[in-house]
Amino acid sequence: MTVRQTQLIGLLGGMSWESSALYYRLINEAAHRRLGGHHNARSLMFTLDFDELNDLAAKGEWEHVAEVITKAARHLEAGGAAFAMMTAVTAHYVADKVAEAIKVPLLHIADPTGKSLQAAGHQRVGLLGTRYTMELGFLAERLQRQFGIEVLVPPEEERTALHRIIIDELTLGIVKPESRAVLLQLANGLEARGADAIVVACTELPLLVAMEDYPMPGYDVVRLHADAAVELALAGAPSQDERS
Repeated sequence: MTVRQTQLIGLLGGMSWESSALYYRLINEAAHRRLGGHHNARSLMFTLDFDELNDLAAKGEWEHVAEVITKAARHLEAGGAAFAMMTAVTAHYVADKVAEAIKVPLLHIADPTGKSLQAAGHQRVGLLGTRYTMELGFLAERLQRQFGIEVLVPPEEERTALHRIIIDELTLGIVKPESRAVLLQLANGLEARGADAIVVACTELPLLVAMEDYPMPGYDVVRLHADAAVELALAGAPSQDERS
């Protein structure tokens, strides 16, 4: 009997462990949808210490962040991973540096989202995520440069409030109804400024609001990233003969 297996997916985890657990579930759900039976995705995860990385990011020590993540990526590479992916959005600020330092490909989170937005005809979108994701431009600039999509972010005070909700609540597994109301208010504000879709660029934000509950089409970058990882893992994985 001929069966299919995925290539080994290298997961850079621990940013936070909540997001890593979500990625692991989404990737294996996607693999099961594609392969059926009792199949799941073959993967290898290196779990980093989020407290260390969060502290470095808060101090603006992004070069050090890149070094820590690169070291972990090399462990995945040595372990046989066909490609690597970060199980967090904010960490993609150093994605180019990590990609340049390893031999296997790094699957960037912006690309599956850009392809989906472009296919749906969206030209101006609102971006929600951590303060780093909304302010440092690494996601917005890639969407603009590679897919021609304009990206709007909330005003500074609202960005600060959302960042606090993500870091002080959601990364600790705390979900509050009042925080859900804040998130929907931010989305309404972006729609009023001309956004025709919402890019939800944080692993934890779907804990507060489901994509269908936004006032306009919502795109979960994490789910799209996970689905793209399975597609990539299957694309390079030859079928194998299994003898019963």
